[in-house]
Amino acid sequence: MLLENKVAVITGGSRGIGLATAKAFLAEGAVVVLCASRQTTADQAVASLQEADPAAKVEGICPKLADFAAVQQAFARIAEKYGRIDILVNNAGMSDSTPFTDYNEEIFAKVMDLNIKGVYNCTRAAVEYMEKQGSGVILSTSSMVSIYGQPSGVAYPTSKFAVNGFTVSLARELGPKGIRVNAVAPGIIETDMMRAVPLEVIEPLIAQIPLRRLGQPEDIANAFVFLASEKASYINGVVLSVDGMARV
Repeated sequence: MLLENKVAVITGGSRGIGLATAKAFLAEGAVVVLCASRQTTADQAVASLQEADPAAKVEGICPKLADFAAVQQAFARIAEKYGRIDILVNNAGMSDSTPFTDYNEEIFAKVMDLNIKGVYNCTRAAVEYMEKQGSGVILSTSSMVSIYGQPSGVAYPTSKFAVNGFTVSLARELGPKGIRVNAVAPGIIETDMMRAVPLEVIEPLIAQIPLRRLGQPEDIANAFVFLASEKASYINGVVLSVDGMARV
């Protein structure tokens, strides 16, 4: 198993890419603590994972990721219970498509609080334990729009571009301490949100992807498994595109 007995924290772990990643990590032998926005959704995700595998070592929590004190307390409890934190997957985030002229400070701040501040807070809390261990892996979910932009909703690609810069810079700083930092930039992934989009909108998107299909949450989860494992022990500071070569 690639992640046997590794302790992994996955934010945004109750659905979509995060839930698929939790499932993939568990299959590779990890202990998983998934974070959700509410305890009810965290509990539902844990129940679904344990229904699929009653032996799964998984629990769910719901700290407010934009509140550093809350995150720090949650990570302290994890480290106390399991003795270490080996892997952090910063997956929680929110998208936005507001036209720029309709933006206000509140909308912009809401995206930045979760997509950037949440990533910083969780990473800062996890690194405290990883430094003591002399090892660890920090992974974050970026996006193809951090590279190519999107027609509206400028806060979202801006936040993901910041995640890229955070990843590359922190990889240089933490590498000497035995901590690898990488990100995955998904393309168009078939999540619940995407499945609600009309077929006439989806088909032209698929036609522009050389592989002629949407990505699945498992495609991103598999990339996270690889980057979290010793198979990727010499990969650091990379933003890995997993997008089927979509350029839309």
